[in-house]
Amino acid sequence: MDLFDPDLLWPIAGAILAGGIIGIEREYRSSPAGFRTHILVCLSSALLMLAAVHQVRWLTDTPHDIIRIDPVRMAHGVLTGIGFLCGGVIFREGFTVRGLTTAASLWTTSALGVLFGVGFYALAIAGGAATLLVLAAVALTERLLPQRRYADLKIRYSRQAPVSRRAFCDLLAAHRLKTAAVNQAIQGDTLEYSATVEGFSDAAEALLEALRRDPEVIGFECQPHKA
Repeated sequence: MDLFDPDLLWPIAGAILAGGIIGIEREYRSSPAGFRTHILVCLSSALLMLAAVHQVRWLTDTPHDIIRIDPVRMAHGVLTGIGFLCGGVIFREGFTVRGLTTAASLWTTSALGVLFGVGFYALAIAGGAATLLVLAAVALTERLLPQRRYADLKIRYSRQAPVSRRAFCDLLAAHRLKTAAVNQAIQGDTLEYSATVEGFSDAAEALLEALRRDPEVIGFECQPHKA
């Protein structure tokens, strides 16, 4: 086998380039999977598809009339296997699920590797450009499209504090925050109310300042959801 065969070199080079470009964008946004991960995903997908397409080259001891080349089966295996890797970058943080965009970018990168591996360069290049455009357009959509802002809010009071669930809901309503459910917990001498609130960005500073001034509050946590 000629290692410098263009039929092998171009798919490999294209996969490395496409994976690297997408990986740079993910690295810039500090995602769980960055530059090297995306390159390896795209490259490994391309290599597996090259092996499937060029079976005749490595099945040298097998009669050619019984070899059945079926790259689709290999593609199914690649895209099924990438699901396990994608699952590793998705995790829960409080009430929020992180890593979904990175998982989707890994899956797309794997698909691009498959396309480079079978030699479908036009679709692979167009798909890579479209993927980069979608990922890079996040900042633009954040500015142009209206979004609901959420945050996970926990407020702790002393157990004897005269703060009811209704008072907690009134506090949120006074700062134009909406919530569907309020959780209440008591641990030792601490009474805690928690909720996921909507409309947090506009009322954030006023609410936090009110909590800092309230002598009944012994502690609070606020975790805004990432866009």
